[in-house]
Amino acid sequence: MSRTSKARMSARRPSGGFVRVAARLFAALLALTASAGAAEAQEAKYKFDLGASVGMSGYIGEANSANIFKSPGFEGEASFRYLPDTRWAVRGVFSSFGLKGSTAGMADVLPGNAEYSFTSQVYELSARCEFNFLPYGIGESYKRLSRWTPYLSVGIGGGLSASGGKVAGAFTLPLGFGVKFKLRERINLMAEFTMTKAFSDKFDGPELNDLNQIKTAFYKSTDWYSRLNIGISFEFGERCETCHYFD
Repeated sequence: MSRTSKARMSARRPSGGFVRVAARLFAALLALTASAGAAEAQEAKYKFDLGASVGMSGYIGEANSANIFKSPGFEGEASFRYLPDTRWAVRGVFSSFGLKGSTAGMADVLPGNAEYSFTSQVYELSARCEFNFLPYGIGESYKRLSRWTPYLSVGIGGGLSASGGKVAGAFTLPLGFGVKFKLRERINLMAEFTMTKAFSDKFDGPELNDLNQIKTAFYKSTDWYSRLNIGISFEFGERCETCHYFD
């Protein structure tokens, strides 16, 4: 087997590994969804939640096949949640973050021993479903609410990547894990890690598309990016617990 062939085979491994991780995370969320009917959930006191987060972003693709945060970028996001009960949330997220990477020093050998680097700015809008492991909130002791909870999220979105004066767009699949803590009744602190699959091989710039000369397909040769952030949110829109109606 030639050196170039080995490089092409090794280029498949990072994406395949993350695909397996993503599939397991998604399967876990489905299992939690299936058992949610047996979980004790109560109507949340407030209907909505508005938040903001900052952190760092990372990238896995042709220009980085190992350490996600080898070349970290800055990430900021704004989110809006609808809170149907203490277990679930439907969340919209707008994110902006930088990605960068370089093939210098990589173990894989590219055709012609070429080296590439890139810097891009990504904008993503996504809709996600969140599941809290514990009934989340503050209230009377009989409600058995927890001030903190780990949670899982999965969603679908779309992103735009601007690099070298060119723009690439793609559907995205964000999968996340985080922890929420209720500082006060309406104020929440959060830490979250999100891994996102972009169904495009051009988020790291057009020059890095298909470096290993393997035809891009829907299920392979796509870019991954991650985000690790901390944030704060504020709940509003109090539900009426005892409503009186008059004709």
